Amino acid sequence: MNARPTLLVIAHGSRDPRHAATVTELCARVRKLRPGLRVEVGYLDFNAPRIPRVLERLSDDGVRNVVALPLLLTRAFHAKTDIPAVLREAVARLPLLTVHQAEVLGPSLLLTSALERRLEEAGLRPGDHRSTGVVLAAAGSSDPEAIAVIAEIAREWRRTAQWCAVRPAFASASLPRTADAVRALRAEGAQRVAVAPYVIAPGFLPDRIAAGAREARADILAPVLGAAPELARLLLRRYDQAVRAGARGDVAALTA
Repeated sequence: MNARPTLLVIAHGSRDPRHAATVTELCARVRKLRPGLRVEVGYLDFNAPRIPRVLERLSDDGVRNVVALPLLLTRAFHAKTDIPAVLREAVARLPLLTVHQAEVLGPSLLLTSALERRLEEAGLRPGDHRSTGVVLAAAGSSDPEAIAVIAEIAREWRRTAQWCAVRPAFASASLPRTADAVRALRAEGAQRVAVAPYVIAPGFLPDRIAAGAREARADILAPVLGAAPELARLLLRRYDQAVRAGARGDVAALTA
């Protein structure tokens, strides 16, 4: 791979305008952290520009190497199937372009650091960890691997941050829901219950998480991760890992 491949951030897209606004803000933070790196955004659905159009434009501009980085927290259907298929179809029409798909963002200690900072912004004090039960509220997936990863993150986060408990919950596809996890923590004796949305941008599912937190009267509801500085650093970490793997030949390139 060339010394500095272009970074293509792949977002899912949403009818909610807050989604694209968050992605734009996050990419601006990435550019600020790595001056000179070309950072583009392509969407799978709902928003423009779509991934194939961005790749066509990059090829027309003379770009020859791209790292495609899914803006996803777990390795589920989109990362395993949708995104590779869209990339292969697009690259098949662009013989001069080589694309390497980077790993998804999670799990990472940078993400749990961002979650803790969001909880503190919502009013949780650092000394409250041992008496607080946390609901790690993810979007949800039908992929067993993705669900298992969320459960493991919850277990590890409880151990490292010394929460009194951490329970995973899901806004769709899987159980339990946020409200049920809040009630379960109360029944187990947690003095306070905090909900930490494990999602990047606002939208329908994050709104469902928030509604569940309010329904069950959680004490603290953190905002979504958004354009957190930890997230911007993590994007660059995954980019650098993909560049190194591509240089070693450890990751298959998508070429025409």
